[in-house]
Amino acid sequence: MFKNLKDFSVANKRILVRCDFNVPLDKKGDILDDFRIRKSLPTIEYLIENKAKIVLMSHLDPESAGVADKKYTMDEVAKKLSENLGFPVHKQDDCIGPVVEMAVQNLKSGEVLLLENLRFYKQETENNREFSQQLASLGDVYVNDAFSVCHRDHASISGITEFLTGSVGLLLESEISALNKIMNNPAKPMVALVGGTKVKTKSKFINKISEQADVVIVSGLIKKEIEEQSIQFNESEKIIGPSGELGAPDINDESIEVFKKEILKAKTILWNGPFGKFEEKEYEKGTLAIANAIIDSGAFSVVGGGETVEFLAKQGIIEKFSHVSTGGGAMLSYLAGERLPGLEALKQ
Repeated sequence: MFKNLKDFSVANKRILVRCDFNVPLDKKGDILDDFRIRKSLPTIEYLIENKAKIVLMSHLDPESAGVADKKYTMDEVAKKLSENLGFPVHKQDDCIGPVVEMAVQNLKSGEVLLLENLRFYKQETENNREFSQQLASLGDVYVNDAFSVCHRDHASISGITEFLTGSVGLLLESEISALNKIMNNPAKPMVALVGGTKVKTKSKFINKISEQADVVIVSGLIKKEIEEQSIQFNESEKIIGPSGELGAPDINDESIEVFKKEILKAKTILWNGPFGKFEEKEYEKGTLAIANAIIDSGAFSVVGGGETVEFLAKQGIIEKFSHVSTGGGAMLSYLAGERLPGLEALKQ
């Protein structure tokens, strides 16, 4: 279906890799969690071992696309990446232009170069053809390893494949493999947990996953929105939520026990989104109880969504899940059966 990174001879070639280094930052611009950087390491290390000339590109979310806000430079990412790899990563102050082109030409086999934030150019999110072509000129082969932005029709995700042969990276390959296991004949019983808010953006996913899952557990705020908006699902009888005050900052003990009972029976579990105001310690009990029940179940577990991943990393339990996805919106879109421009582009 897709060309794989290992299908190519990469030695002495310029391999242009689209990563997702959109890591959470504190007010000073320091990295709070390097989960996404660490997940990209297998692809980068494979390319180093096979003597490629490696050019990495990513975005960090600025306040608005097309504004070169210094807070969102890739400098801290380059430092953290260097720490993880154990040697210095070269960093450019731009992502296109003659200076960048010269730096790429001067790369030696096994060296790594990181480009500046792609979203400093509004042409990235506009999927500008000329910008795509300028990026493509920096590589001999394009590798997409950024599953979390595959649902975006952006220059570095979909536009670039018009000019450069594309393949999936090792991370993107593992993401697709884990999600296909959920979609195609999962071990039963299967439980899906959908937290957070914004039922409008999740209703298609809830409808689709309820066809596959035996039970779909939704957060209080999702349940509240379903009731207020009179949303109907094909398998409504499978969907349960907490009892009591649906706007409460945490799940009550009675609901925790009901949820745990379903989770502990499961052989496949999918979880996206927290339950309650987990970011405040006094309200983390429900989300933590769900996380621990999933671990105790021994089920094949797939977890995604930025806030959920952040919570699990903070609790030090992230490694206890079968697969932790770098994607939130992309994961929901893929499981809902929607078209992902980044994946469609790689099929061409």
